[in-house]
Amino acid sequence: MRGGMVGKTAGVLTPSGMNELAATNILGHVILVDELLKRDKLRKVVLFVSAEAVPGVKPLGMKPVAMKTSSADEFAAVLDGTYFGKKFDFVQAYGYVKYVGTMWTLSMARKYPNLKFVVVSPGNTKGTLAPNNLPPPMRFMLKFVMMPIVFPLMGGMVHDLEVGVKRFVDAISDERYKSGVFYASKEGKLSGDMVVT
Repeated sequence: MRGGMVGKTAGVLTPSGMNELAATNILGHVILVDELLKRDKLRKVVLFVSAEAVPGVKPLGMKPVAMKTSSADEFAAVLDGTYFGKKFDFVQAYGYVKYVGTMWTLSMARKYPNLKFVVVSPGNTKGTLAPNNLPPPMRFMLKFVMMPIVFPLMGGMVHDLEVGVKRFVDAISDERYKSGVFYASKEGKLSGDMVVT
């Protein structure tokens, strides 16, 4: 399944009534898990890929996601995009969409205690196609300035693809990573050891 910031079409409504950003990052996952559960095909683990944007990263000016009421109406407004007003900023919306997916996964852990539902941020992982959906100036800055030069100088702000993948493998296979928990980088970092968020 695909995820990420989607790009120019992020705010466009899909036939489901969700914006494309939410449909891409949440809807397919929810449908797949529901269908596997209905058919009794899910035996062990569900991993939801979240993002460091949810807890925020202070050194980069990224504030933690802060819902006002956490009501069903507020979550629905994130999913259809009305939460963000007339100008849909997919960079801002991304953290909120990942938050909704994270909350869904954690609720599934409570509903299905015999399965492992774990949420993991891959961290700031270089070598992925994630920047390709960003507007050209942001894409250029991320790919050719931030990832190779700035983030390494900041320490604990970027890692290789193998490290990001290892986070997923560990969360699925290592018993230290528990169901119903969101794991991400330590506060103020985008890399390094995963901790409970």
